[in-house]
Amino acid sequence: MACEYMARRLPVPLDCVDVTAVPRIDLGRADVVGFATSTDFWGIPYVFEAFVEGLPRQDGKPAFVFNTFGAGSGKTLRVLARAVEARGFSALAGYSLRMPESYPPAIASGKGAADAPGRKEMAGFDSFISELAGILHAGRDDGHFGGAKLRLGLMSRFLPDLSRTAARDDMGEKHVDALVCTECGLCERNCPYVAIKLEPKPTFDSCKCYGCWRCYNLCPAHAIYTGKFRTGPFYPGPSELLKAKLRA
Repeated sequence: MACEYMARRLPVPLDCVDVTAVPRIDLGRADVVGFATSTDFWGIPYVFEAFVEGLPRQDGKPAFVFNTFGAGSGKTLRVLARAVEARGFSALAGYSLRMPESYPPAIASGKGAADAPGRKEMAGFDSFISELAGILHAGRDDGHFGGAKLRLGLMSRFLPDLSRTAARDDMGEKHVDALVCTECGLCERNCPYVAIKLEPKPTFDSCKCYGCWRCYNLCPAHAIYTGKFRTGPFYPGPSELLKAKLRA
């Protein structure tokens, strides 16, 4: 939704693509590439990291980076910029936008940020979009995309790099309430790591799981639970309040 909001305000066409649904993308026609992701344990989700690493090597193709976060952004923007530059992209600009938290343990601890982004945060986002629009407009005219320096928070320099399995370990072992599960298959279809299989109830491959909580959050019957959380909290998706803010 935040990417679609951005696309409506930029002076050039911006196609928004879900890399978990379309793993291979032809970047040949793109003059500039935007990389947008949510925050996962102070970094980028493994599925997105693997996508970036699988892209063809570039020779300075202009790019911008963007991430959303709930309780904290951590090192996400820095890690994302580092990842795309490692593939030969040139990161021109970047921004982090606070959004409602989707991570159940953070929600349970009172860090849900259900009303985010606030007015000040939306103003900052609009300012970034205007800055990016200026960069893209100038580049379209003369072929030179001169970027602004990435504004990376001071704390992102000192926060540790967390293990890619830290989120999975924090989530713990997953279980299914067989009396509640309807075998709808939603968890299997929506798992970005292909770690769930219906037999006929969901079974979990712990070696493939990276603890994104998507199955737990999206299960319509709330049949999936962990050792720590069984009856919520859940993040089923964007609220009507958030949708209204990002439609404006």
